[in-house]
Amino acid sequence: MSRQIGSEIHEELRELLKERRFRAKLKQSELAEKLGWSQRTISQIEIGEKRVTVAEFIELSRALKFDPSAAIRRLAKVRD
Repeated sequence: MSRQIGSEIHEELRELLKERRFRAKLKQSELAEKLGWSQRTISQIEIGEKRVTVAEFIELSRALKFDPSAAIRRLAKVRD
């Protein structure tokens, strides 16, 4: 199983986070403001330049109002 940026799981995570941001009808800058992060950080996550830590994932799930456990189950189904 790959831990590299660009792995299938990483790609699925990026898509999940973008999908959730779109559902929340937030621009990258708006999400960044909610989190106290830079817009560049959100962009780097979404284009796959930055990995997301577990703590960041939890913060993102709270800001975007989704269940992190359900998201992890979705990601766990991806096979590299």
